[in-house]
Amino acid sequence: MEEAVTAAAAIAGISTTEEVVAANPLRDPRDKRLPRVAGPCVMVLFGVTGDLAKRKLLPAIYDLGNRGLLPPGFSLVGFARRDWKDQDFAQLTHDAVKAHARTPFREEVWKQLLEGIHFVPGEFSDDGAFDALAMALAEIDQTRGTGGNYAFYLSVPPKFFPLVVEQLKRTGLADAPDGSWRRVVIEKPFGHNLQSAHELNEITTSAFPESSIFRIDHYLGKETVQNIMALRFANNLYEPIWNRSFVDHVQITMAEDIGIGGRAGYYDGIGAARDVIQNHLLQLLALVAMEDPTSFEAQALRREKEKVLKAVRLPSNLGLNTARGQYSAGWQGGEKVVGYLQEDGISHESTTETYAAIKLEIANRRWAGVPFYLRTGKRLGRRVTEVAVVFQRAPHLPFSKDDTEILGQNALVVRVQPDEGITVRFGSKVPGTAMEVRDVSMDFAYGESFLESSPEAYERLLLDVMIGDPPLFPHQREVELSWKILDPIEDFWATQGQPEPYESGSWGPPSADAMMARDGRVWRRL
Repeated sequence: MEEAVTAAAAIAGISTTEEVVAANPLRDPRDKRLPRVAGPCVMVLFGVTGDLAKRKLLPAIYDLGNRGLLPPGFSLVGFARRDWKDQDFAQLTHDAVKAHARTPFREEVWKQLLEGIHFVPGEFSDDGAFDALAMALAEIDQTRGTGGNYAFYLSVPPKFFPLVVEQLKRTGLADAPDGSWRRVVIEKPFGHNLQSAHELNEITTSAFPESSIFRIDHYLGKETVQNIMALRFANNLYEPIWNRSFVDHVQITMAEDIGIGGRAGYYDGIGAARDVIQNHLLQLLALVAMEDPTSFEAQALRREKEKVLKAVRLPSNLGLNTARGQYSAGWQGGEKVVGYLQEDGISHESTTETYAAIKLEIANRRWAGVPFYLRTGKRLGRRVTEVAVVFQRAPHLPFSKDDTEILGQNALVVRVQPDEGITVRFGSKVPGTAMEVRDVSMDFAYGESFLESSPEAYERLLLDVMIGDPPLFPHQREVELSWKILDPIEDFWATQGQPEPYESGSWGPPSADAMMARDGRVWRRL
């Protein structure tokens, strides 16, 4: 296998670390300028006609090729319920790349990618279609030299996960011959509660070993999310104050300014909490709150995140410490928009929440007594995702009350999207004869500090799948711990009837503000 990777890299004009060190013993093998290049493999994409494939996955594959991170033997196989030929799938891929790729379109890169594009038509329940897929992959191994290395990406509705996995098991496609690998990539949600997550895991592990299962949470592939770990563990500046002695509370927000779009079939019955809090926001909480891992290998990183999730405690009164809402008609971006209950495909009696806010605490020595507030919603004021660590007020202010009446609390804010970076908020004297103090901000922005633009999250994660590097993928234990946190909240909400309406373009229902006010706090103005 190592010889194949070296050969593929040599053909691509890119040297592996081992090859460079052998040729030049003065080169440090830890030199990160040497790119990680995937070895020969096939990416089988189920659900190629979906929005995720067209907007994210296909462009990310092209961008990897454009950056020289795919081997010449790389092949892409699409599987869908369409009467298509290879050229039809190639056209869809071409259009998706042209419309959404991050890097410039280069004809020579496209031609190289085109040579490995294939399509297999069929339905997930069709044994013959999966038999044809197995034969197509065997032929690609012979013609492209992919060596039996297959990654199966399930970009399909969750209800089809078990069916696809069982077909891969039946055909033997899940079984890797000696010297080869087989991996399966599963998109969220990983079940809709703890029991269904258990059942999905049993089905998946019956076909693939745990080390071959990649549960993809695209937020963990974002540079700004990974930078939380760099901020905490590569610097000594923040560690002394990253605890209950200095931190007042933490706010984690994912706000969207769009509605459900064409996702009514998926979203209704799932809701904001299952869609975002169970995965994205609880993963962010774990990264903010965890202790430093012994290394950044998958096992060490996952172990520390699991400790945090095990220590999460729900408030005793869920009625006072959670909030849920449903957007109503209003104005968004200068346009009149309809409410959730008026969206196409949504029942007028739907009790699905489009806004969710919860208060959690972590029962350990570092964070005891520090509340973590998580909120997410659709049709809010603007699109923003951030983690705000809000510090306690100074214990004594030797200024008059008038001098500090507009002084807030110090905060460190990690901006995940859209303007990626970090803001430190602190008090400063206003120029003038009076000792007036107010908040100012010190900003770090990715776009200004680094010449290279940040890769899309899916670029990093797809490359990690092909290389077999799992630290950025949640383990099943993390998934189940997250459901243990959310399930009691969902059970409580199921008894509360209709969610509270909030106007589109606002920042959520009044109950969310009241939840914070009872603690003497307010949501950050975004």
